Amino acid sequence: MMRLGRCKAWVSASALVLASCGGGGSSGGGSGGSPTPTPTPPPGGALYSVPAQESLSAAEVGTVVARAAAQANAQGNAATIAVVDRVGNVLAVFAMPGALPTVAISAAPNGNNIDAQGLVVPAAAAAIAKAITGAYLSSGGNAFSTRTASMIVQQHFPPAPSTSGLESGPLFGVQFSQLPCSDLSAQASDGLIGPKRSPLGLAADPGGFPLYKNGVVVGGIGVAADGAYGFDPNVLDTDADSDESIALAGTVGFEAPDGVRANRIFVDGTSLRYSDVSYNSLADVMGASFAGTSGALVAVKGYYDGAALRSGTAYGNEASGIRPASAAEFSNLDAFILTNGAGANRYPVRAGTDGADVAGPISAGEARAILEEAFAIMSRARAQIRQPLDSRAQVTISLVDTRGEVLGIVRSPDAPIFGIDVSLQKARTANFISGAFAAGQLQSAAGEVPQFVDRLRTFLNDPNALTGQFAFADRSGGNLSRPYFPDGEVGQPHGPLSRPIAQFNPFSTGLQSALVIGNLAQHLGFVTGAAPSDTPRYCTSLPQVTPDHTRIANGIQIFPGSVPVYRGGTLVGGIGVSGDGIDQDDMISFLGLHNGGQRVGGIGNAPQAIRADQIVVNVGGRQVRLRYVNCPFAPFLGSDQNNVCEGL
Repeated sequence: MMRLGRCKAWVSASALVLASCGGGGSSGGGSGGSPTPTPTPPPGGALYSVPAQESLSAAEVGTVVARAAAQANAQGNAATIAVVDRVGNVLAVFAMPGALPTVAISAAPNGNNIDAQGLVVPAAAAAIAKAITGAYLSSGGNAFSTRTASMIVQQHFPPAPSTSGLESGPLFGVQFSQLPCSDLSAQASDGLIGPKRSPLGLAADPGGFPLYKNGVVVGGIGVAADGAYGFDPNVLDTDADSDESIALAGTVGFEAPDGVRANRIFVDGTSLRYSDVSYNSLADVMGASFAGTSGALVAVKGYYDGAALRSGTAYGNEASGIRPASAAEFSNLDAFILTNGAGANRYPVRAGTDGADVAGPISAGEARAILEEAFAIMSRARAQIRQPLDSRAQVTISLVDTRGEVLGIVRSPDAPIFGIDVSLQKARTANFISGAFAAGQLQSAAGEVPQFVDRLRTFLNDPNALTGQFAFADRSGGNLSRPYFPDGEVGQPHGPLSRPIAQFNPFSTGLQSALVIGNLAQHLGFVTGAAPSDTPRYCTSLPQVTPDHTRIANGIQIFPGSVPVYRGGTLVGGIGVSGDGIDQDDMISFLGLHNGGQRVGGIGNAPQAIRADQIVVNVGGRQVRLRYVNCPFAPFLGSDQNNVCEGL
């Protein structure tokens, strides 16, 4: 039944032809490694350097496309090539003669495809998703590719046949972010600026890289040529991937600085993967020009009109949708905020909107204290995924009330863009699954979603689970969302919110994917012209708490970095953090909330007696306890403090 309904929602390959038209322009660009930048010194009293306002010109976008196409010609491939700027504006989608119009998403291991598994989708959508992934996951301190993304979203980290028994990737589930139904992510047609949506979320298929100018990330390139949209299950071998070679050639002259590429960054002692292709293996593409490149710009409904190459927007100014906060908007000197392009903060600090639902909603003063104290913890924290070593953590912090309404979003100057949407997902997820309303709303949703409530209650041996008795951090819900429980232990049952391992791959994670598959289906139908309307600007079929708004209006997230907010024993919201290591994200949310509560009184973390780490599950005769938060060792720069979350 699930398969039949899903197939009706998606469209056939014959409907996936996209309109095309011409356009042109080209410019030069240097070869060799891009230099590591000298950051702009922070202003007096500030702790962070602000990225220089660099951007891609239309001519430079043409150069990126031309060099990628030259590599494709040298390999005998025909590719669809997409370029975006740092905040996801699509600057070009180019189809070479003979480029495949569609790609096939990886099938389920057991052949029983559900959610996004096995679907045929537009090649242009795949290329855009890869380009956005390269841009969004990267910053001045880290350059991540879609191959990097592949490594950190699978059931074991690092993924390889010999690594079974290890825990899942640190960003397990991040692929279901930046969704086309997100109420945060802007659309090309809605007049909003700032971070744009992705047609397929974040990509794990090799063939997407960030683009840099003068050491500053200015966008990303994505390529679809081989007809497949999947992931790399084995990081121990070296792949000859045509999409990756073509995309890497497009970065020539716009390369990430060598010192910040993923292979220079270690997580739990493991070096991340950037590319299986070296620059030395590429054809000579320096002389390629857009004017001399065969093919055409193609229109992608909802993303790009195909009329001409576009210039990128410089991150950090009003037009990019992200800029420095004024003192009136946020007191911390280094703070950046989202803006509407006309000078107004999109998510100003405000009081909770749920006074009709809870006796003591979060006040504006409390919201400000929580966000300021979380920002202060971030400013002291040692980064996990940034170079050079002992850099400060850089993240986005989101606060919501029990309705999932945003009470403020603030970020550091160079935090990765992906963390904006993800921090909001995390805040809403911690609030949602901790609420008395969770089970009832899930049971009223469409499709398979209600079944996950029954599975969870059976697994926990608790017929009242998800009705507010326990406070769940995202780490807790993530424990229950893995294809092995305990996480990574082969041969154990799957978590009740996950797919079993025989069914699982990154395109069908469980409750997370089941909640949004209808939105993705409607959106791609709209992109191809097979559906008359786009997905609503809110995710899931859960009941609306206000018109056109659900409590998890940009989907849920299932890796750590959030906690619910309580007034005594009453849930009043959630705080989410994303952009650095998951333990750093946990600490910033947990300690920031604690310190904010200590500052103003009356608000803070959940009472210890109701935290999810009090839940014990019987697994094969063993008693396995859920986790709540996990704070890093030696977390602060210039301090020998340790166990900073202990006892709070």
